[in-house]
Amino acid sequence: MTAGDNTTFETRRFIVSGRVQGVWFRDSTRKAASELGIAGHAINLDNGNVEVLASGTPEALQQLKNWLRQGPPLAAVSNVEEISLPGQTLRGFRVG
Repeated sequence: MTAGDNTTFETRRFIVSGRVQGVWFRDSTRKAASELGIAGHAINLDNGNVEVLASGTPEALQQLKNWLRQGPPLAAVSNVEEISLPGQTLRGFRVG
């Protein structure tokens, strides 16, 4: 963000459930986030869900959430939970 820039950045945590592991979900999420200018991570959770932490503009985060509801072609998303994380800003994007 530069001086005089009024861009607002937010950070949100998304928990994506369904058939979301073993279907290229994390790497596809990284690509979608990169196209939207979003930083964060996508990691597999032990319970079979995927956690996506994302920092970006509210508009970009909404677009990412819309994408997460569908996911890549082999995924079968059943739910996307969203939690706002005020005061946190992430840089880069990693998968794990």
